[in-house]
Amino acid sequence: MNAAPRRIAHHRGWTAGAVLLLALLAVLSGATGRAAAFTPGCGGIPIVPGIPPWGFHTGPPLGSSGSFARGHGDIDLGANTVAGILCQEQRTAGRPTRAITMTVRRHLDYHSHYATMWGFPGNVMKIHVVVQASSDPGCTVGTVGRATLFASYNGVRSDSVQFFFPAQCKDQDHLYHGTAVNNQVPPL
Repeated sequence: MNAAPRRIAHHRGWTAGAVLLLALLAVLSGATGRAAAFTPGCGGIPIVPGIPPWGFHTGPPLGSSGSFARGHGDIDLGANTVAGILCQEQRTAGRPTRAITMTVRRHLDYHSHYATMWGFPGNVMKIHVVVQASSDPGCTVGTVGRATLFASYNGVRSDSVQFFFPAQCKDQDHLYHGTAVNNQVPPL
């Protein structure tokens, strides 16, 4: 074989290898960028001012221990879809904070303008959440849970947010209820 065709074939092989390597690096850096976009806890999730399409906050924990959560997002009741981000932090004296950040699965599980909880009428929505970042060793990224958000109306302050998780993430099961909870669940 002539030396020139060998050099051309070698050059083509090197170029194809470089292109494949660059494509692989682009894919991996995109995946890493998405994973790095979330951090455990509520530090990067603001309390949204005004009235969001849906949202809540449970108020801060009292003192150096306690739990709190917040979240907000968009909702299309006609299409039965929802999007958003939520967080929860559990602080215990003498132990590291256990915190998770979650996104909402697109399908809205349930919503009603005619709900009754805690003896009061209100709006309710039920959603599935997926853990995107966690500092809780028992609650790994990818864990799927559920949340029920209830917003009382007619001037009553008896809102609630409740998280439900599978056994390995049961420490993140929590009910927030009372006057410190501020919930916005849209009517039909």
